[in-house]
Amino acid sequence: MNASIGDVTRRVVCNGGVVVGDDGSSGAEEALRFALEEARRRETTLHVVRAWSIMSTARPIDVPQGIAASLEEYEATALSDEQKRVAQLLGEDHGVEVEVHAVHAPAVQALIEASESADVVVVGSRGLGGFRSLVLGSVAEQVLRHAAGPVIVVRHKAS
Repeated sequence: MNASIGDVTRRVVCNGGVVVGDDGSSGAEEALRFALEEARRRETTLHVVRAWSIMSTARPIDVPQGIAASLEEYEATALSDEQKRVAQLLGEDHGVEVEVHAVHAPAVQALIEASESADVVVVGSRGLGGFRSLVLGSVAEQVLRHAAGPVIVVRHKAS
């Protein structure tokens, strides 16, 4: 279930399950795969959360150039793109229910709020931020500090 303001989702309410954040990075991909295994182990739903803003998601392709896309159109694009990514990375047969959510909010806010109704939150240790030398990314650190429940940080394997 999603709590919405207007027609744009601003908060995910999970009613249990495993929540994982995905920003499109290789670290998030590792976290996503780990979270699927965790959901299988717990026999619960996997909630994939893609936080987005106009600056972080693709422009809706069905909106003509020169026309401003609505937030709802951006959200639909973010959700569709994330559903495709999840299907590509995890395949179709998951063994558990997988729900993909696009949330118009900063990643930290979206994951902390989702943690209030989740059993556990999974995050990658580093995402798309510019500080590659950090051991822990800023989103992971903030989620660790402020989540309402347990957090699993999946360490990024160096390539």
